[in-house]
Amino acid sequence: MGEEKSYYAHPTAIVDDGCVIGKGTKIWHFTHVMSGCVIGEQCSFGQNVVVSPDVTLGNNVKVQNNVSIYTGVICEDDVFLGPSMVFTNVINPRSAIVRKDQYKKTLVKKGASIGANATIICGATLGEFCFVGAGSVVNKDVKPFSLVTGNPARHIGWMSEYGHRLEFDADGKATCPESGQQYELKEGAVKRIS
Repeated sequence: MGEEKSYYAHPTAIVDDGCVIGKGTKIWHFTHVMSGCVIGEQCSFGQNVVVSPDVTLGNNVKVQNNVSIYTGVICEDDVFLGPSMVFTNVINPRSAIVRKDQYKKTLVKKGASIGANATIICGATLGEFCFVGAGSVVNKDVKPFSLVTGNPARHIGWMSEYGHRLEFDADGKATCPESGQQYELKEGAVKRIS
């Protein structure tokens, strides 16, 4: 008798052998999870998602429809990947030249959100709780709590852990309107102070 799965995969989903998938994760229509992936608990994959070999995703990662997560990507806990966003893994791809030995690592830190149709160029690190606006093209590192938009993505503000724009006073202090959490802006970096 076979071992019962601790995750759900829709009958149209393809989950290759050799994946580790955490308890409570849900994989929906026409999604392909390739061998060697490590996926945490309570993750959710919308329809038509591709998770390439050796990708690592933490707990509670939400992946919306039509997302491509390529080899070299690591997402920590509580990351949100918006509809149709995409990662790359080679800086200079050519159809006729094999560069699988040149995949670059992309790290998405805890609590980061990436908006719909955004593109993340490989090699970047997206800081904790950063927020990438819809349609943006990220081609360099993003600071923790930073709000970036555009092509190329540029810093336009700061976001709280709850996803609200932070307005800093003259002393460099701000409060999230939803959670009441307090933040400090000092020397071009934000940290939560309570």
